[in-house]
This record gives sequence, C-alpha cells and structure tokens, in this order.
Amino acid sequence: MYSIPLKIILPAIFLCVLQPAIPREPQQSASQSGTTPSAATRTPVVVELFTSEGCSSCPPADDLLARIEHTQPFDTAEVIALEEHVDYFNQDGWIDPFSSQDWTQREFVYDSALHAGTPSTPQVFVDGQNHFAGGQINNLSAAILEASKKPQTAVALTQKSSTAPDEPQFSVSVSRLDGATEKDTPEVWLIISESGLHSAVDRGENAGHDLHHASVLRSLKKVGAANRASGESASFSADVSIKLKPAWKRENLRAVAIVQEKKSRKILGAAAIPIIN
Repeated sequence: MYSIPLKIILPAIFLCVLQPAIPREPQQSASQSGTTPSAATRTPVVVELFTSEGCSSCPPADDLLARIEHTQPFDTAEVIALEEHVDYFNQDGWIDPFSSQDWTQREFVYDSALHAGTPSTPQVFVDGQNHFAGGQINNLSAAILEASKKPQTAVALTQKSSTAPDEPQFSVSVSRLDGATEKDTPEVWLIISESGLHSAVDRGENAGHDLHHASVLRSLKKVGAANRASGESASFSADVSIKLKPAWKRENLRAVAIVQEKKSRKILGAAAIPIIN
C-alpha cells in the first residue's frame, strides 16, 4: 500500500550522540523552593517515536525515550512516551512483533502534514509538531521543555467500573480548547500503550541483541471531535470502552487520551492513567 522508504545510513557518531545524560531544566532544590514537583503540576507532553526492531539505528533512540519516560526528569513536563513500530523493515529478515501498518500510515500522515520529507526511522514527533530524525533526536529534551510551556487544553481521563474485565470503560472530557488552529478539526483519541516489552532478535540488522522499549502503542481509537464553539464549557465528554487483547499484560497497560488536530497534527492536550484491574 505504501512505497518503502530508503533506509537512512546514519553516521557512526549517532550511536554516541544519544548517550549523554539527559539535561534537566534549571531549578531550585526542593529545600530551596519548599515544594517538590509532581505529575499534577506538570504539562503532559506526548512524544511519539517511530521505530523498528529491524532498524540498527533505532535502539539508541528507544533507550533514550525509555530513560526519559522512566526518570521523568523535567519539572514542567510529564512525558507521555509512545513507541510506534512501523512495518517497512519487516522484509529484511526480522518481523517486528509490535509493528503495524497502521503506525506506518500514521508516520506517513505526519510527514506529509509537516513536510518532513521521506518517512524514516528513528523519527520523533513532540506534541505532533516538532520532529527530529536520526542524530537530531539529541534535541529532544529542549523540544519537550518548549512544548511544556505552550498553552494546553485540559483533558480529564478516568477509568469506570466495567463488567467485562477485558473491555475496560473510560470517561473522557475535554475543556475549552486552548491553542487551537482556526478551521481545523480537534479529534479526540483513546490510546492503549504497554510498557515492559522486549525482544531477543535473532535475524536482521539487530540480530543477537535483546531490545527493550519505552511504552509501545497497542491501540488507537477515535472517540469523537471536540466542539470548537463550546465557549467556556467542556468541548467534549464521552464514555468509551476498548477491547484488550489477551497477550497484553494488564499490569503494564496505560490509557492515554489526546486531542489532536486533523490537519496540522498538533496535539492540543493529553492525559494518561494506568489501567487498573
């Protein structure tokens, strides 16, 4: 369905570019400020990494995003990490078990909307806007901090009681739209991601390596569109259920709600919660 993009041969220095310690935003210590930063005071920032287990240049980017997700080193940003595994490397000897043509299509849509050139891996998008490929991913920390200081639409996400254990229900509500683009459509999506995934790769460019990942995108479901003319009231509210697959480990699953403009691809707001039993 899609033409296969040429692989980008990155310079060897890329393997070192992603290794330095993640920079932190200048801050006061907890003892100086009298407060300790918490997720509740941070702005959600969605970081999407298009990657593949068949791509030898991807593991350093996977590792970087996993470290950021685990350590959450920014005082102003709550990083919502999503690895989206494309399928155009699957013909090279290793079939990525987390890959999907849907995630390949999502990358193509991003690159077309943002005029980002030929899709390639690794490639990162921050809140659907700032994008980096290859060694440029070293700029990721600065982009996250920049995104955390922009106007955000408040999104509320809660899990409701459900009689079907494999089909949890959620309540999603979106406040008045902030930072929206005129004449664009703010779509509301519900995402399921899974952490703790890894593969012992025995073929292809990463043969012999045990690859570990940040949270991997498992499901992406459109649940509606926010009302641009809502004024001061909530622009969207709905209850939605989503089917979980038996192979997914429930204790490692998160639900993520995002408001994303259809044309610009800008993410206006987001929220994430762990899925409870």
